[in-house]
Amino acid sequence: MSTSTTPPRALPATGHTRHPAPLGSLGLFTVLLGSALPLIDFFIVNVALPTIDHDLAAGPAMLELVVAGYGLAYAVLLVLGGRLGDLFGRRRLFLVGMAAFGLTSLACGLAPDAWTLVGARVAQGAASALMLPQVLATIQATTSGPRRAKALSLYGATAGLSMVAGQILGGVLVAADIAGTGWRAIFLVNVPVALLGLALASRTVPDTRAERPAPVDVPGTLLLAIALLTLLAPLTEGRAAGWPLWTWLSLAVFPFVARAFWWVERRADRQGRTPLVPPSLLGLVSLRRGLALVLPLSIGFGGFMFVIAVALQQGLGMGAVVSGMALVPMAVAFFGASLAGPRLVRRYGSRIVTAGGLIQGAGLLVLVATVRAGWPELGALELLPGMALAGLGQGLQLPVLFRIVLSDVPAERAGVGSGVMVTTQQSALALGVATLGSLFLSLAASSGMRAALSVTLLVQLGAVALTVLLSLRLPRTVG
Repeated sequence: MSTSTTPPRALPATGHTRHPAPLGSLGLFTVLLGSALPLIDFFIVNVALPTIDHDLAAGPAMLELVVAGYGLAYAVLLVLGGRLGDLFGRRRLFLVGMAAFGLTSLACGLAPDAWTLVGARVAQGAASALMLPQVLATIQATTSGPRRAKALSLYGATAGLSMVAGQILGGVLVAADIAGTGWRAIFLVNVPVALLGLALASRTVPDTRAERPAPVDVPGTLLLAIALLTLLAPLTEGRAAGWPLWTWLSLAVFPFVARAFWWVERRADRQGRTPLVPPSLLGLVSLRRGLALVLPLSIGFGGFMFVIAVALQQGLGMGAVVSGMALVPMAVAFFGASLAGPRLVRRYGSRIVTAGGLIQGAGLLVLVATVRAGWPELGALELLPGMALAGLGQGLQLPVLFRIVLSDVPAERAGVGSGVMVTTQQSALALGVATLGSLFLSLAASSGMRAALSVTLLVQLGAVALTVLLSLRLPRTVG
């Protein structure tokens, strides 16, 4: 099987099909723009939470929902979004997702109360889940060889930069208070960007789809959604809600639902049907081992970005702009490492991931030493060395891992493969915010911000050590 341009055409007797139009530079820019928006909006609210609380009288539990509602809807629907792109055409789903993202961003920016904002954020997460899987699937279907390697490296760079830039941009927009919009600007700014994306995508992004697309796996979709909800919902809401009975019951149910999901998917695979997450896809060594690293790396990244936003603003008393600017060294180092990545990979292969983990670990150790020595008189300058090292290490890991995960995924499964990878990443980001965030906030209440930040960074260091060990099992060469 292979991909084809729309409208779909019958397979010739030879089984071959006409290749889709190649993805040009402007088309690549457009899909990367689509990949940046969801990740920026996952993190952009971190620095705006205090002003949202003040304006809408939201309270801690509601603020958790503003963050978690988006992340949950996003994570739960990503694999389904990839399957729908295979079925109905990836450009069509990209356009639908982009339009929905713009409309839901407008709803977030105009929300009159906290509950409306939470509902709009859930809808915004669902829109993101329609749009993002089409990005990697389109790259997989319309590029090959060195051009695909470059495009995947740029995707990884865009993903990492978006997560850091979200908090920087959020700080600038909140402080600028454009036309008195305050925190609302972090959502309203998406509207013109989405309109630009729609105009560009309709002209520059070739449409691809699976030649013989499989129907939606309804049982698998429902079980995956329930599994993710039973894990992520109690972890993200438990601390703020005081760990009521439902959180423990939900966590107890999770392993049984996860087991049922896997059984249903294996059964469908053996019967010749196409499950939502084909177990045979996880038979690809590069995908399986790459995902094993994406998980702890993303847990640490998500938790770090949330914790550092709270520590800088509430612990050190930095304003939104200054706390955002403290992350600039991380963003610059990440970008530089991402640009150098393809050349380094050609020479050293997957050992670049190992080196990146060691550098990131060194950065975290520097940050711990800086926090313990200088708190509470720290500024952005004192934090610079640790931030830069951590960003450099992450930039050497994330883009390369994305290439490794997708390197052996066949084109006809591009939507499923990208959906699995992005779901793993997004679920891990949400899990990092829930676990490391809860750890930090609990320790801060009992032991103070300095001790809480130090311990949380050391826990993240443990996750980095795990990624270093796992990286030694990666295929040496990177496709």
